[in-house]
Amino acid sequence: MNKPLPAAILFSGTGSNLTAIAQAIASGRLPVDLRLGLCDKSGAPGLERAREFAIPTVCLPVKNYASRYDHETAVMQAIDASGAQLIILAGYMRVLEGRFISHYPNRILNLHPSLLPAYPGLHTHERVLAAGDTWHGSSVHFVTETLDGGPLIAQAQVPVQKHDTPQTLAQRVLKAEHQLYPTVIGWYAKGWLRLHQDQVFLHDLPLANPVRFALPGTEEG
Repeated sequence: MNKPLPAAILFSGTGSNLTAIAQAIASGRLPVDLRLGLCDKSGAPGLERAREFAIPTVCLPVKNYASRYDHETAVMQAIDASGAQLIILAGYMRVLEGRFISHYPNRILNLHPSLLPAYPGLHTHERVLAAGDTWHGSSVHFVTETLDGGPLIAQAQVPVQKHDTPQTLAQRVLKAEHQLYPTVIGWYAKGWLRLHQDQVFLHDLPLANPVRFALPGTEEG
């Protein structure tokens, strides 16, 4: 049995993916020890969700720091004190600086609500609908200094329906994320997944393309 991998999860909002990850851990499906739940928004619902799972929580609002540099330094200090070996970004709405990324080389995962490289950045659901795309989804990637541009690991596809709104599409994507993200984190925790010189390896085989999932249960809004 794999020894649980110490990890920190960073979030800014509801903590929906945090909950999915914590539930996977509680069920024994995910060999991860969440040592830290760190949020940059006071009063974010995710803080209470983290506490419900007995995850040690820290809230570091940006407004409490004189500069972005000072805030990021405090975040790094909290992560280092936790002993985390993996950094999980789950709706953490901060752009990380190069020194942060280089401090945790090949150890930061991010979840982005689009089929990257399409639609980096914000408002992905609105942009997909405006473009008339038939497929949407979510991507897990290693974090680099290129915003939403790190090496891709896996993606979950979600069909766009005729009468979708940004809200209904977002809910279906979120449902897919709750299956996708714990799966990929599990690969990393079990030692199956690694990044070397910008090449993703899964089971020691280089990935030419991200693993693509068409997950059941994501068809309906």
